[in-house]
Order: sequence, then structure tokens, then C-alpha cells
Amino acid sequence: MSQLVYNLEDQVFVITGGSRGIGLEITKLLLEQKAKVVICGRKQEGLDLATEKLQAGDNLLAVQSHVAKFEEVAKLFDQTLERFGQLDGLINNVGMNIISGVVDADPGLWNKIIDSNLNGTFLCSRKAGQIMRAQQKGKIVNISSIAARRSAPAMGIYGIAKAGIEMLTKVMAQELAPFNIQVNAVAPCMVRTTFSEAFWSNKDLHDAIIKTIPMGRIAEPIDIAHPVLFLCSEGSNFISGQTLLVDGGASAI
Repeated sequence: MSQLVYNLEDQVFVITGGSRGIGLEITKLLLEQKAKVVICGRKQEGLDLATEKLQAGDNLLAVQSHVAKFEEVAKLFDQTLERFGQLDGLINNVGMNIISGVVDADPGLWNKIIDSNLNGTFLCSRKAGQIMRAQQKGKIVNISSIAARRSAPAMGIYGIAKAGIEMLTKVMAQELAPFNIQVNAVAPCMVRTTFSEAFWSNKDLHDAIIKTIPMGRIAEPIDIAHPVLFLCSEGSNFISGQTLLVDGGASAI
């Protein structure tokens, strides 16, 4: 269990893509802090596995939902309020990439990547923002990427989507600031998850990547989870519209 205390007991958080990778690590950390957590994912099987692994009882709700579909996003937040009666935070963690360039990309591929990353973040943030505005408080944390700021082979459309998320973060921060709602983002470098396994599992690629990171390693999911919880906590009450780079110093060179 983490020794850090974020004072999140009994607060309610929705985490998109919370059944694996970074999302699962954030979920674990929130549950350790005695928060109540709602995770969503497109596949019921993945949600069932996560629920079994977490063993969190009534403090965890898993909802099958596609974040890029308006009606399924509505269902996600309706079930959250029905179960827990409030919404204190949203963590937009869903992300997907299909290796492709941009110039020769099929428009359908473009739409799929933009939908899952940017449009899903918009739809969930829009709904959460409306709920939080009525409550006069809340936290929204978006998971971006250093790919939003640094173009990389095979990451083009994904990087464009994440760049859009960073601007969405700024715009929503400005709109929601009068209602005591903070909107921020966390932008990791390469993280050791299934999502990026094709890169870090290849020794040559892995070695090339860590040469660009002063700390000499890629990130672990827990390295991302703690900054997210800080941005969900009262410690970040006067921080909004910011993107926190969690990259081992990569952006410093």
C-alpha cells in the first residue's frame, strides 16, 4: 500500500479504461485511499477480470461503455450517480493507437483513433463537467502523452489526438474555473504497459528510447498514478489548465 495520503476517502471517481494498464494502477491507488471508483471499458471480460483482481466490493463499480458513443457515456454517468450519488473526479485514461503514418492513412483509421482518444475525452468531460458544475466542485484529469508535443514515427494520428486533448484541457479549465472545478492533464513518456509493449519489448527499440530519457528508464504505471492522484487531491486546488509532463526528464533535453 502507498504511504502517501491524498485525502480522497469516500470521494467518487470515474476512470475510463480503468481495467488495465495505467488505468488499473490508478484504480488500485484510489481504492487504497478508500475512494469509490467506477471503471469502464468496451469489453465485459476485461472488466470482470479487473473486478476479480481488485476485490474491492461495494467501493468498485464496473460499467461496460464505449466512451466515443454519446448514449453509452450517458449510461456510464447515470449508473455512477445511481450507485454513489455524486461525482468528485473524472480520469480520462482511454487511449488507443494503430501504427500508421498520416499522409497515407485511411480516413476510417484516422476517425477511429481520433474517436477513441479525443472525442471520447470530450464526451466524458462534457458530461462530468455538467454534473460537477451543479455540485460546484470537481476534478478532471486527462491522460495525454509526450507524443502530443514531439512527433514520432507510427504515432502521428495518436499524437494529434493527444495534442487536441491538451487544448481541450485548457479550454475546459477556463470554462469551469468559476465553478471550483480544476481540469488538468498528465503527459507520460513510454510506460511499461501492454499498450506500448511492441516498443519496449524490442531490445533495440527499448535501448534507443531510454537514451532519450535522462533518468535512464521508461515509466512504470505507478509513476503515472501518483501524479494523477495529486491532481485529484486538494493539493491541486489552485492548479488548472496545466499539463504535467511525467517523462523522466525527456522534455528537458
